[in-house]
Amino acid sequence: MKTYSIKAGEIDRQWHVIDASDKTLGRLASEVAVILMGKDKPTFSNHINVGDYVVVINAAKIKVTGNKDKQKMYYSHSNYPGGLRTVSYSDMLKKNPEKIITSAVKGMIPRNRLGRQIMSRLKVYAGDEHPHQAQIGKSDKGE
Repeated sequence: MKTYSIKAGEIDRQWHVIDASDKTLGRLASEVAVILMGKDKPTFSNHINVGDYVVVINAAKIKVTGNKDKQKMYYSHSNYPGGLRTVSYSDMLKKNPEKIITSAVKGMIPRNRLGRQIMSRLKVYAGDEHPHQAQIGKSDKGE
């Protein structure tokens, strides 16, 4: 008996809409990462991009536990001396709530070419409006 390996033309991608209202950040991010990678499918293969599209709405209503709303920091560096920039979770939630969910999911995705392809299928919106109404409920055969 031979082992089945899915081919690129056989991949059937679905669109998932996830409402982030009053959900915990880490639990939501792990759920989204599993769908993006395709680990919830019986045809999962770690060397082929078999995951689905995910649209996360209401990113501005995400919750964190404990004192993370005051203590959690986001870091970026310009690669110049003294170029470290820090932004607190509460400031990030006011200014750019989409980036909170994107960075949490990005930390759970492989750091290679396949991971960059996977992240391109994540769409995050602060409110409940999104421009992907036509795709919802459809599948995308092959890519």
